Parts: sequence; C-alpha cells; structure tokens
Amino acid sequence: MLKVYNTMSRSKEEFKPLKEGEVSIYCCGVTPYNHPHIGNARPFVTWDVIRRYFAKKGYKVHYIQNFTDVDDKIINTANKEGVQWSDISGRYIKAYFEAMDALNVKRADVYPRVSETIPDIIAMVQKLIDNGYAYAVDNGDVFYSVEKFAGYGKLSGRKLEDMQAGARIEVDTRKHHPMDFALWKSAKPGEPSWDSPWGKGRPGWHIECSTMSLKYLGEQFDFHGGGSDLIFPHHENEIAQSQACIGDEHSFAKYWLHNGFITIHNEKMSKSKNNFFTVKDILQEYPGEVVRFFILQTHYRSPLDFSDERLKEAQTSLARLQQSKAFMDELLKKEGAADTAKDLVAKAEEYRKAFYEAMDDDFNTALAISQLFGLSKDINIYYQDVMNKGADYDAAGFARVSEIYLEMAAIIGIFEQEEAAADDGLTDKLMELIISIRQDARKEKNWAIADKIRDELKEVGIVIEDTPNGARWKKA
Repeated sequence: MLKVYNTMSRSKEEFKPLKEGEVSIYCCGVTPYNHPHIGNARPFVTWDVIRRYFAKKGYKVHYIQNFTDVDDKIINTANKEGVQWSDISGRYIKAYFEAMDALNVKRADVYPRVSETIPDIIAMVQKLIDNGYAYAVDNGDVFYSVEKFAGYGKLSGRKLEDMQAGARIEVDTRKHHPMDFALWKSAKPGEPSWDSPWGKGRPGWHIECSTMSLKYLGEQFDFHGGGSDLIFPHHENEIAQSQACIGDEHSFAKYWLHNGFITIHNEKMSKSKNNFFTVKDILQEYPGEVVRFFILQTHYRSPLDFSDERLKEAQTSLARLQQSKAFMDELLKKEGAADTAKDLVAKAEEYRKAFYEAMDDDFNTALAISQLFGLSKDINIYYQDVMNKGADYDAAGFARVSEIYLEMAAIIGIFEQEEAAADDGLTDKLMELIISIRQDARKEKNWAIADKIRDELKEVGIVIEDTPNGARWKKA
C-alpha cells in the first residue's frame, strides 16, 4: 500500500488515484531569469523519481510543469541587458533543460508558459469577479478577496486574523483586506502587457499556476508539488483561487507534496541571499548522476545541507554501485549452467521487496537506495567467487539478479549517462588495444612503459586493475 505525506492533512495518507490506473501531477516550475541552482533542481529530481516509480507500478502518468516566463525578475534582467523579456526567458529555459538533462530528469508531458496562457488566465480572473471573489480597482489592477474564501489558510495552517496582525506590508487603501493579492496587474512602462477587460496589463503570479493546472489536468487531479517555500503564499492562494472559481472546496489537487530546502551551513539556499550554487557550475566539477544521487540519498521532505564534502561522499558511494554494475556486465558475458546463484537470487528478491516497501512509504529514496547497496555487496562477493575463486557460474540465476539490480537503479535514475554516451564499442576496443600493449610490455619486463601507460591513463580518469584473470579498466 502506497502512502504519501499530504501537507494538507499533515499526515501520511493511503494513495487512492482519482482515476484507476492513472496519476496526474502538477509541479510548479522555474522562473527563468537565471541558471537553475541546486535548490531549484531538488523538486524536479524528486518528482522525476516519483514519476518513474508510478510508471514502474503500471500507472499512466500525466505530468505538467510550467514556466513562469513573465515575471518582475525577468523584466528587470531584460531591462538591465537592454533586450526583450522573451530573450531572457528563452535563454534560461534552454539552460534549465540542459541542467535537467544532465541530472537524468525526464521531460514533462507539457511545459505550459504564462505568455501562452493569457486568454485562459483572463477568463479565470473574470470568473472570479463574476463569482464575487475578486474585484477591480480604478487603475485596472484586480485583487482576490481573501475574506470571501472561508478556507483560506487551510494548507499552511495560518489564520487570516494572525496574518493581518503580523503583516509587514505597506497599507494599500485600494484593497478590501491587507492580505488580498493581485490577480491582474495594470501595465507599467517598459513591461510586457496584454489587453484585458480591465485594461492593458499582465497576470499576478498565483493565478498563472491555477489556470495552467486546471487547463491541462482538469478540476481535480492527484498531486500538486513544489518546494516548501511555496506552501504560503503561492499554493495557499492557488487553492483559494481554484476552488472559488470551480465552486467546490473538494476540487483541485488531492495530495500536496513539498520537498525540504537545500541549505548552506544550515541556512536556506536562495538567489536573494546570494548563497546559491548553480547546477551548471556544479557540473563543472561533478557528473550529473552524482548530483542526482546526492539529492536522492536524503528523503525528499528532510533538509539537505549542501557541501563539497557531501558531493564527494555521494560520488564515492555512486562509484561503488557503478563498480558492481561493471562486475555484473562482465559476468553476464559468461556462460554457465550451474545452480550457484540460488541464494543470491533469493537475497535479490528480498532487496527488491524492501526497495518497493521503502518507496511505498512516502517515496523514501534514502531507504530504497540502501537496498541497492545491499545487493551491490552481494554481487561483488559472487563476482569474486566466480572470477577469482573458480566457483561455477549460474547464468540463468545471475540474469535475474541483474534484472533486479537494474530495475531498482532505473527507478532511482542512475547508470543512464554511460549508456547515453555509448560510442558503438570504440572506447572498449581502444582500451583493449592499450591494455594489450601494456601486457606485452610487462611480459618483456619493460616496467617503465607498463607503469607509464597505467599512470597516464589514471591522469585522464581511467584506472587499470591487474587481477588474477588479467587486467581490466574502469573510469575513476
């Protein structure tokens, strides 16, 4: 039974899809005004694993992720550079995809953009006005009236009277209540704008996601997700707008999932604090799969402290799993009809069962990954028994072990970049030639040449290992 932690109920709930055999997901995307940082990446890696897991369990997944491509930050950046706002958003949407591709994040089914959804946004704002939940003021701004929505604050657990008392905002006398928020902003010089019934302007932030999620997933869908910083006000306001528009307090998202922050020395990472690391910069030092693995070694709801030391630890850990895969690939080339892998197969099935139980418990990737390490260790032992101790090989049994190992790895999203970088075996052939030359040098006791080949390969990231069964190579 799959259980998920629902921010709305503040408890784990059994997942029951709205439509049998299908899962619908909306995840709030980026505002593309800069390169995505590692904190931006966490929700997308998290939801990528969730999507993979549902797909593996046989669900048809509908996944939508937006781009907020019209925003103050985009406009300000464009004005500073003297270019169009669309140039900025286009540039950093491209950068977003480059970063996510490096992290093995699969593409969403649809990436709606605010600029392409303006008519739908205007229609939703008008409906909120018609339903009595919104009002226009003299200059063409339109505000949502929070007092009209009885459930305001139910996601964040905040009370409207407490928010009003603690509000640190300038009093806007045009508003009916200090916490009323903008649905439509009247046009200002140097900003993009569109025609509307209230004059030229552009959408407020919150109305955009409400409109796009309802447009592509309907009035009810299974999951809405994003970072914990979006719970209030963004997701709270989405609920207020959407349910007021639909006229049903049980509409909109059924389950709300929020990932924890990535911190630097226990302080939240953010561009506003200038304490962030872009994915692009991190990828200069570490492969994308290492960064992905670093993120997934911690449960998605827990805080994750970022440091070079933690990334190095993740790199070392992932290398252990990759080494087991290399051993596995080597064994799979062998033939053998023995029955020596019977116990290993039984262990692998137990690891697989524990892996799924961990994922069924609110997508606990940290615990799931520990099952991969358990099987990795047993694969290594079996490899040593067969290759170095002369034990008989069980091809059929080990094939099942391999299948389980790769099944778990595919859900976590690792071992994919080496396949993507395949070169039709050219690298393998070149390395076989180099190792052959080195072996000839060793036979002739030309240790200087043999050591030079080994050392210079190590300099470029390739390690030669001399074993009783001959030399083999691997990437460092």
